[in-house]
Amino acid sequence: MNWDALDWPALDRLRETFLTGARGDYWRQRSDLENYDFTYGQRIAWKWNAVLAELRRLNWTPPADSILDWGCGSGIAGRVVRDFFGIKTLRVFDRSELAMDYAGGERWQGELPGLLVLSHVLNEIRELPAVIETADAVLWVEPGTFVDSRALIAVREKLRDKFHVVAPCTHRDACGIAGKDWCHFFADPPAGIMADPNWVRFAKRAGIDLRSLPYSYLVLDRKSSCADGARIIGEPRFYRGYAKMLSCRSDGVREVTIQKRDDPELFRRLKKGVTSLASATEC
Repeated sequence: MNWDALDWPALDRLRETFLTGARGDYWRQRSDLENYDFTYGQRIAWKWNAVLAELRRLNWTPPADSILDWGCGSGIAGRVVRDFFGIKTLRVFDRSELAMDYAGGERWQGELPGLLVLSHVLNEIRELPAVIETADAVLWVEPGTFVDSRALIAVREKLRDKFHVVAPCTHRDACGIAGKDWCHFFADPPAGIMADPNWVRFAKRAGIDLRSLPYSYLVLDRKSSCADGARIIGEPRFYRGYAKMLSCRSDGVREVTIQKRDDPELFRRLKKGVTSLASATEC
C-alpha cells in the first residue's frame, strides 16, 4: 500500500461507518483493511504508543506471555502491544474472517487470553465481553470523546472490584469524575508528521486535525497496587506565570493552580505534556 493507491471511496465509507456507530461487518474486501491500516490505523497506533509510554513510566509489565486482540480489526493494536513488550504469542479474534486473516496473529480458539487488548470496540458491543473475566490484564483504548470516555469510566466502575486499576487512575476507589466530566488525554503524532505532504493531504481530504489526537484508556491487572498520586485530566491551561488543570486523585477531582515561580521544573514538565503530578509509581 502507498499514498498514490489509496481507495478514497472505501476510506470515506469506513469513516462514515465509524462516526455513525453503525453495526455490521464493514470490511468488504482485504483492500479495505489495507487502506485503513495504512491511514486511520496509524493514528490508532499513535494513541497506543502514548499509553504504552505511560506504562513504561510506571514500570509496568504485563503479567502474561500471550496477547489476545479481541475485535482486532486490522490488528494494529495487537501488533503495537506485541512489539512493545516483546511478547511472542499474538492471538486475534473478530467477527470478520477478513479481519482475522489480515491482522497477523493466530486465530483465537478459546484459550485463556493472558493480556487482553481492546481497541475502539465500545461502539461494537452492548455488554462487556465475557473474555474479560478470564484475563490476567486488560489494555483498553477508545476515542477521547465525551461519550466514549464516560462509557469507559462505567466499565472501570464495573471491574474495579475484580481488578487492580493501573492507569490512568492512581487509585482503585470510586471514580471521582463520574457524572461530572470526562477523562481524556492527547497523544502526540510522530515527529515530522505536520511536514509530511502525504499526511497533510490525507488530513485535509479526510477532514481530520493531525495535531489533535484525543483518547481515553483503561489498564487493569490482577497484581498491581499503585501508590496514590494525581492525574491531569485533559490538558493544562497556561496563563502568564501560572497554569490551571483538572487533577484527579483518590480524594476527588478538583481544579489545581501551579505557579511557575513556585515550581519551575514542574511547570516545564507540564508544558512538555506530562500527565501525572506525582513521580513514577511502582506497579
